[in-house]
Amino acid sequence: MKKMSLISRIFICFFLGIILGLGCNGIGLLWPVRLAATFSSIFGSFLSFVIPLIIIGFIVPGIATLGKKSGKGLLLTTVIAYVSTIVAGLLAYLAGSAILPNLIKQGTLVEGAAVEATAYFTIDIPAIMGVMSALVLAFILGIGISKVKDSSLLRVFEEFNEIVLMIVNKVLIPLVPIYIGCIFAKLSFSGEIFTTLKSFAIVYAVLFSVQAIYILIQYSITSIIKKENPIKLIKNMLPAYFTAMGTQSSAATIPVTLQCVKRNSVSDEIAEFVVPLGATIHLAGDTITLVITSMAVMYMNGQVPTLSQVLPFIFMLGITMIAAPG
Repeated sequence: MKKMSLISRIFICFFLGIILGLGCNGIGLLWPVRLAATFSSIFGSFLSFVIPLIIIGFIVPGIATLGKKSGKGLLLTTVIAYVSTIVAGLLAYLAGSAILPNLIKQGTLVEGAAVEATAYFTIDIPAIMGVMSALVLAFILGIGISKVKDSSLLRVFEEFNEIVLMIVNKVLIPLVPIYIGCIFAKLSFSGEIFTTLKSFAIVYAVLFSVQAIYILIQYSITSIIKKENPIKLIKNMLPAYFTAMGTQSSAATIPVTLQCVKRNSVSDEIAEFVVPLGATIHLAGDTITLVITSMAVMYMNGQVPTLSQVLPFIFMLGITMIAAPG
């Protein structure tokens, strides 16, 4: 199973979780789902603890390294990527606020729960700091270290980055599919699964539409600057889009993207600088996905997301997408 892609493992565990939950519900067997609930509770607590460490471990050396590679091209590309990410997030919020309440019944998950499988026990693992505190600290340290010549602190954070990366690769990534399977086992057992899947089918239709609109906006702006047809520009980029959808990897898509960008009459110098950098720091599509899906979860749990709640999340994504999207 290790040789499978992450997305394949997630789908397998997703379906196994549904089968387990429905099967146990059908025969009245509770303990397997309670075991799944126990694992998801413990792993969820550990995940909450690790998130601030991931933010600090990736963002501090990321910003510090970016700061050391000074240059107008880098600065301009980074600013455009940040602004684009924020605009994408705001567009997603506006679309979600306008569309989701009409398609998702508020409090769906709260109302839908019938039989709940509780964990045998829980372990509370408080995070060392909140997400926003970790972001601010990482930003301050990253900028500060970038101004210090031959900083020994940068080497410390680079080693810390390696430790966090090891936790991500050796613990989080292998267990996330199982975690998702356990969550869906609980949802299936409680009878919430079909409502959840129906709601998220609607959500994905909305977010893919918003992504398509945002791409059209981007290429419309580009076409004004280049004085070319935006549809033609988008058509030339289709191989890159299909490669990205198939591989689910920005890095794997870079060679194809380079060819497509050059086909749109972009100079080799600009393309070979911006495309690899943009694959790392400009993930507006991910931002749209995260904003809309998180809003959908709030609606389904009887909450109404406000701009004051979502805006810090969008700004956080703007920073994390630039420094450490992985």
